[in-house]
Amino acid sequence: MTDGKYDLTRGGISDKLILVALPIIGTQLMLMSYNMVDVFLLGMVGRQAVAASGMAGMYMWLSNGVMLIGRMGAEIGVAQNFGRRDEESARKFAVFSMYIGTLCGLVFAAACIVFARPMIGFFRLEDALVTKSAQNYLLIVALGMPVVFMSAVIAGIFNGSGNSRVPFLINSVGLVANAVLDPVFIFTLGMGVEGAAIATVIAQAVAAGLALAALTLKKDRPFARFCFVMRPEARYFADILRWSFPIAAESVLFTFFTLVVSRFVAGFGAGAIAVYRVGTQIESLSWLVGIGISTAVTAFVGQNYGAGAWERIRGCCRIALAWACVWGTVVSVLLVGAGGALFWFFLPDMALLDMGRSFLRIMAVCQIFGCLEAVSSGVFRGFGRTLPPSAVSVSCNALRIPVAYALARGALGTDGIWLGITISASLRGLWIFLWFVADVTARLQRSRGMSLFTARGLKGKS
Repeated sequence: MTDGKYDLTRGGISDKLILVALPIIGTQLMLMSYNMVDVFLLGMVGRQAVAASGMAGMYMWLSNGVMLIGRMGAEIGVAQNFGRRDEESARKFAVFSMYIGTLCGLVFAAACIVFARPMIGFFRLEDALVTKSAQNYLLIVALGMPVVFMSAVIAGIFNGSGNSRVPFLINSVGLVANAVLDPVFIFTLGMGVEGAAIATVIAQAVAAGLALAALTLKKDRPFARFCFVMRPEARYFADILRWSFPIAAESVLFTFFTLVVSRFVAGFGAGAIAVYRVGTQIESLSWLVGIGISTAVTAFVGQNYGAGAWERIRGCCRIALAWACVWGTVVSVLLVGAGGALFWFFLPDMALLDMGRSFLRIMAVCQIFGCLEAVSSGVFRGFGRTLPPSAVSVSCNALRIPVAYALARGALGTDGIWLGITISASLRGLWIFLWFVADVTARLQRSRGMSLFTARGLKGKS
């Protein structure tokens, strides 16, 4: 069992949330920094290189959704059972989640290798060089997918135990290795887009090796003994799939809807695809912190739900929502006030500057809603109720397609697509936030007679 430092059922609420959230935010920040460096380096090759990596990158995004099947099963199962002080059940959730995650990685990698041509052909981009580079990029990165999926499950195990510091350190090494190898393969060896893909696979293999070592050898690992071979038990697999399938389906469908929107964008040329790729990387400033807060909330609520500590759950919700509102406001102001300068830094193409600036200003509208969504979804997942945020996400993201298509057909052009994205994202965040408030308020009233937002006393407090 994890030591007291990572026991989220005790100690200051803010301190424990920061303990879990900061390493995850650090990981996301490094990932965003790497992606921006990657875009910057490929931008030096040309907009075609950025567009090629952007198209293949959509399928990497799709793989992240499938990856959640194993990762979220481990995160929720380990968190809730550590809260109940049931180490054996937590270990079984960890092992069986790894089985599921690795199998999903193998299947997805095989699909990318076999169907690379039609997958890239989906975008119907009339540039043979960009299309071929995107296919090669996808084929190469597919080779690393099984170990990436396994690493994601290990990260979920550590996060669920409250120790997100270890995944941060592992990912840091992997991202630094990637950043060092990128210029070597892209420029020194003259491999361009394909070189960026090779550097990514090598770095992923390094990170996977470190993750396995941390799980089995590190002093503060979640389990003193971790056996990779266990007799399968149906009830654990059923819980893992029940928790993780809605989240995975949400992420996969979100990526599919994004692929459709990207196809609309591709209709405006390779330049528009490049703007979309660079703009989304800059705009990810909000969700990189949102993911950290959301994962911390899931682990915190999961452990305290297992322990029946409702006062701590209430405090967690209030603190996390305050953080989300502040950060969403900061990012919105930054995108409006400095969006053009940020875009120019990563893609200094005067012909695309106005389009990039417009993208960021329109996306500024939905940043606060996205941060509220992150907290709300994290709380639901901590309870093991993964269906509500997934249902809301799928419904609103499906709306994105007709709205973006309709608005883009008129005089708005690409601005119509950006508006479709921000309208659906804002609606999604507002809807799940209101559902979260209603659900958590009802739970608090039933369990302790307390209110989520007002300073009411406790009824029958134990």
